[in-house]
Amino acid sequence: MLYLSTRGDPGRKHFCEILLEGLAPDGGLYLPEHYPQVDAATLTRWRQVFNQGAAGGYAALAFEVLSLYIDDIPAADLRALCDKTYTEAVYGTPQIVPLKKLEPGFYLEALSNGPTLAFKDMAMQLLGNLFEYELGRRGEELNILGATSGDTGSAAEYAMRGKRGVRVFMLSPHGRMSPFQQAQMFSLMDENIHNIAIEGVFDDCQDIVKNVSNDLGFKRAHKIGTVNSINWARLLAQVVYYFAGYFQATSDAPTLPAARGSLPPDGADSPWDGPAANRSLSRVSFTVPSGNFGNVCAGHVARQMGLPIEQLVVATNENDVLDEFFRTGIYRVRASADTRETSSPSMDISKASNFERFVFDLLGRDGERVKALFGDVLSREGRFDLSTDAAFAGAASHYGFRSGKSTHENRLETIRDTFKRHGVMIDTHTADGVKVAREHMQPSVPMIVLETALPIKFAETIVEALGQQPHRPPQFEGIEDLPKRVQVMPASTAAVQAFIAEHCARA
Repeated sequence: MLYLSTRGDPGRKHFCEILLEGLAPDGGLYLPEHYPQVDAATLTRWRQVFNQGAAGGYAALAFEVLSLYIDDIPAADLRALCDKTYTEAVYGTPQIVPLKKLEPGFYLEALSNGPTLAFKDMAMQLLGNLFEYELGRRGEELNILGATSGDTGSAAEYAMRGKRGVRVFMLSPHGRMSPFQQAQMFSLMDENIHNIAIEGVFDDCQDIVKNVSNDLGFKRAHKIGTVNSINWARLLAQVVYYFAGYFQATSDAPTLPAARGSLPPDGADSPWDGPAANRSLSRVSFTVPSGNFGNVCAGHVARQMGLPIEQLVVATNENDVLDEFFRTGIYRVRASADTRETSSPSMDISKASNFERFVFDLLGRDGERVKALFGDVLSREGRFDLSTDAAFAGAASHYGFRSGKSTHENRLETIRDTFKRHGVMIDTHTADGVKVAREHMQPSVPMIVLETALPIKFAETIVEALGQQPHRPPQFEGIEDLPKRVQVMPASTAAVQAFIAEHCARA
């Protein structure tokens, strides 16, 4: 399997090359040359491999999915990495991602059982093991530069702490994460972990990461890699839990159409489009709280592989750049001053870096056009408009995307309603998902909402909604009172580069 850039660079690379590289040299994001097709027989076999989440089933399923995309790690080694990553000891349950049934046909998929209580652990734990494996194989080191609006940072740091050959430099918006999220990151004292609080918003942090990655001389001299979802390996790991959710919500293997190649021809009907009367429990829909488009982009990949997903519903908060696009065809980034600070802060994002991958597919994998939109038009005008492009209709009709938004008041009401009706306490981002999911329910098509974090990470809003503190796992008692190590900096690429260079020189 070879990988290409969304912006048309002619080079093709293997998985382990892009694992350590992050962005492509032309500033694009990597995608596989084609999406491997999963037919009915394979789905049936994978269902048996997963074995309804019996011990080892998720790790075995992860190996099956990843091995379709990774051919430069020996199969035995890749299987061992999956087995090492997805264990009951790490995630507290043999299923790893069990479904919670709220009512018939409506589920939460629990993705927050990992060490930092957020869905980012699902991919980051694997990424840490992949980095250590590949760096050890090469005898090299890597300086990971990342940006976080909350959960990515702690997940990355917990996955990389103590890893041989790896240093982490994590940017976060100063004062814009919850106290729990800040404490998870800033209380880590490991020598290979460096926290940098940027005086700005998440998009400023993300821009610095991209600027550094696009400075090819600095990137190569200091061996810069990424853990944000712009790294294909992280997104690939997230594809697995869509299959796991599907197998838990359905009991039969569907009859799929014959594989038609990696990308259907323009105008072709989706395999999952058809009369409502023909729809069965063999199809499911997913609702995904999303700011940076990485989590739901993994669902897009799963659907392109052949997983019978009826709808991929994008749920946003008040920073609704993605909802606006799927409603209107206009992708309009906001300035830092216009990015609202909300009670679901991990989605306080106005520039969805993973969105470029979907637009690349939407526009028939036209790298030159994607480069013009994301490299030229967006930087010049702050927006681009596909509303009159014939391809835009395909976002819904062919690729299954829908969207909706949620506000603070919606969030509070959804948290209250879910707790009152089902006895289940959900975090603020998951509440955004539940609210929007209910607006897109279809008869006989199960809806799975991807849970994003445990409520304790956003205790202030939970107390506002329910008048009680959420459960706090014992290992996190008193975390906010621990000593903290963090460097506050202006939103300056040069300042971050100087900090990285200084610490590399000391090593």
